[in-house]
Amino acid sequence: MRIFHLLPDQFTELPDLPARLPDTGYLWVGSSRHEFEQHAPLLQGALQRWTGGQLVDLHVSDLLNNQLPSHFDYTSWYDLMVFRRLAAGVGAQGLFLDERAGPARPEPTTLGNIDTSPVGFAVFDRVLLTVHPTDCLVRDHFATRLQQMTTGAEARSEGRAGALRLPTSPADLMLRMINHMVDSYLELRRLLTRQLGHLQQELLNPRSHFDSWRGFLDSRNALHLLEDTCEDQRSAIVEWIDALDEWPEEADPQAHRERELLRVRSRDVLEHIERVLSHVRRLESSAEAAVQMHFSAQSNRTNDIMRTLTVLTAIFMPLNLITGFFGMNFDALPLIHNATGVWVAIVVMLVTGVALGWFFWRKRYLSTSRAPWPTE
Repeated sequence: MRIFHLLPDQFTELPDLPARLPDTGYLWVGSSRHEFEQHAPLLQGALQRWTGGQLVDLHVSDLLNNQLPSHFDYTSWYDLMVFRRLAAGVGAQGLFLDERAGPARPEPTTLGNIDTSPVGFAVFDRVLLTVHPTDCLVRDHFATRLQQMTTGAEARSEGRAGALRLPTSPADLMLRMINHMVDSYLELRRLLTRQLGHLQQELLNPRSHFDSWRGFLDSRNALHLLEDTCEDQRSAIVEWIDALDEWPEEADPQAHRERELLRVRSRDVLEHIERVLSHVRRLESSAEAAVQMHFSAQSNRTNDIMRTLTVLTAIFMPLNLITGFFGMNFDALPLIHNATGVWVAIVVMLVTGVALGWFFWRKRYLSTSRAPWPTE
């Protein structure tokens, strides 16, 4: 568990939970889910001292639930946001070789290694309590980033010292963390695109005997799961924006400006989620199109094979008729007792075969790229 004290121009990590709230600024308490479960009574007592209220038992259960979807809830003294992150799970990055090292491995891959663990936020007026998965790096990332912002190291490295400032409220910090989790989907999006592209290439490769339908089905199910997760994220942010609009208006111009900045940041987070959802739906559509193209290609290949066999049958049927005619056991058949009869029959069969072959080629029955209708 890590405790931080944030001021407009100062970021300090505290060694332990303070007995009371500082006179200025606000507190950020970041805890893993396991730590939160162990120290729940201690945290409840601290929240009671700081804010005059505790977390509702139902919300405590929500923060401890690893399967809870993204959602938003509120009480008269705090707001609760549960937001599921999107990240590559263990082993997902190893499905492919590096692009500079060589092509992707030929064995089937799936999109199933996706981590969608929830991150919980309890937003009080001057306290932010965050509950993270054990392997979540969001808390440590923001602790390092905020420390750099106070020392000016990051501002100097980026050459824009006036563009960075500390979050002014617990709600502002929560939105920045959510925005970071949404933006981290860009790396996952690249991985998903590469995996799905590999499956599509295997599907559409005419020399490949694709039989990894189980893996492809798992990939489609993973995309459906991602779509449901993104829709839950969007619903949670929309409910947060609606609740933000219902907050009482502030008479102080500075407080009113901070409220407007929260609305702007909330809409920006919502727009990012919409882009993620749109990309997931494009991947789903691309997967469906690949399957349809695969079966269309198989059907077209089958039609080409049947057309070729039909044309060959049509060419050899007259030749079989000629050989059958001269194979009858009659003495009076023409050319039977003639020395040149066999050569006449051979010439007739060759001319018939060539003529039929030319006719079918002229009709494009023997061409791989046929016109929409036969040419005369």
